[in-house]
Amino acid sequence: MNNKGNSEETGKPRILLNRYDRNDIEGEAFVADHIFSYIISGKHEVWSGNERYKFEPGNYRFFRRNQLAKYVKRTDSKGFRSIAVHIDQHTLKSMSSEYGLIADRSFQGSDVQLLKPNLYLERYIDSLTPYLDKAGACYERLVSLKVKELVFILLQTNPLLQHVLFDFSDPGKIDLEAFMNTHYRYNERIDRFAFLTGRSLSTFKRDFAAQFHTTPGKWLTKRRLEEAQYLITEKKKVPSEIYLDLGFEDLSHFSFAYKKAFGVTPSNDLRQ
Repeated sequence: MNNKGNSEETGKPRILLNRYDRNDIEGEAFVADHIFSYIISGKHEVWSGNERYKFEPGNYRFFRRNQLAKYVKRTDSKGFRSIAVHIDQHTLKSMSSEYGLIADRSFQGSDVQLLKPNLYLERYIDSLTPYLDKAGACYERLVSLKVKELVFILLQTNPLLQHVLFDFSDPGKIDLEAFMNTHYRYNERIDRFAFLTGRSLSTFKRDFAAQFHTTPGKWLTKRRLEEAQYLITEKKKVPSEIYLDLGFEDLSHFSFAYKKAFGVTPSNDLRQ
């Protein structure tokens, strides 16, 4: 899982080494492809909706595509290192056609999965070293083969993942209120919220107005500020520690919006 800019690059299989040596890294991402990941060093905290997951070195993880996630990558004496394999839709559709692999039932598992270690996964990770930080047409063909190998390993060791990997449908229409109340902290575009709730942008805005009697932008700002006021006045959280988690891009914008809504700056509210 990469930062927001890189996380949206899809369409081809990729094998990436994530490497951070000093400060902890935090942010949010739209997970556009299925991702298999292995932590080499450091720790990784992930929020998917309201669910929080903690991972450590030696953990194998699977992230389902089409979800929003917040994360913190914490460094240790060896920094933070992880290997991520992006399983693209083109590769999966090709495998589905060639091998008759389909999703014939609904998958009931979570969007973030901790996979049980096994010899197949261990040997697979060992085999990835030559494919990290490389480039070229030959390399891309080799990566495509390594992604297919991974898919077969996942099907062998976690058979139920077949119903995730080979489900090529877009998100279906889901409960709007429930989704927004678990994702309002994410600083995402309105059209992304629309897509993830199974709606066109125009339908999303129409359904939103009927449900909340306001626009998505106004509702998001109000909901985030209400949460901020609770965290500051009741939990005594420092404004600089919470504004990013609540979907505000910078502290000055957060402070301006807070004072406009409540008539006092967040710092002054903390001292009362």
